[in-house]
Amino acid sequence: MAVRHESGQVEMPVNPSPPSGYEQTVLPHLDAAYALARFLVRDDHDAEDVVQDAYLRALRYFGSYRGGDARTWLLAIVRRTCYTWLRRRRVRSLDAEFDERVHGVDAAGDDPATLATRGALKDTLLEAVERLPVEFREVVVLRDIEGLSYREIAQVAGVPVGTVMSRLSRARRRLHAALSPADLERS
Repeated sequence: MAVRHESGQVEMPVNPSPPSGYEQTVLPHLDAAYALARFLVRDDHDAEDVVQDAYLRALRYFGSYRGGDARTWLLAIVRRTCYTWLRRRRVRSLDAEFDERVHGVDAAGDDPATLATRGALKDTLLEAVERLPVEFREVVVLRDIEGLSYREIAQVAGVPVGTVMSRLSRARRRLHAALSPADLERS
């Protein structure tokens, strides 16, 4: 039975065991959930907290899950949890509108020679991904790391497929510009 506190907050009882099928539905996607959260919140520990919150939300609303692609359903919850976390933290990158002068190719970061000296192409690329605005970062992670289709990304992000394609194209151009010619030759 739910308990209502004087503050008006309602505390739901904790069910000691998850509903049937919950673990089989959501646990296989834990790595994808963490990867998305890690790239959106940009911190390992915060990503773990966000994924934990997302899995609790998934557990709470598992009764409303009607089947279909569990990964897409779960990643949509993870995405919403990340954006809630970012709003609470008032992360500047979320609040800022896209500005070509700030987020443009010229503002992509260090010069290519500096990037090339930092280490492996993977590290350089991951750094470039982390510098992308959050709406570009999420489509790159969902498409190029998690392998979701444009339609699945649109469902997760709650945007039209055309917007997914546009964001992905712009994000890839920025990543290409952020890599030095030497990096590109190594790829």
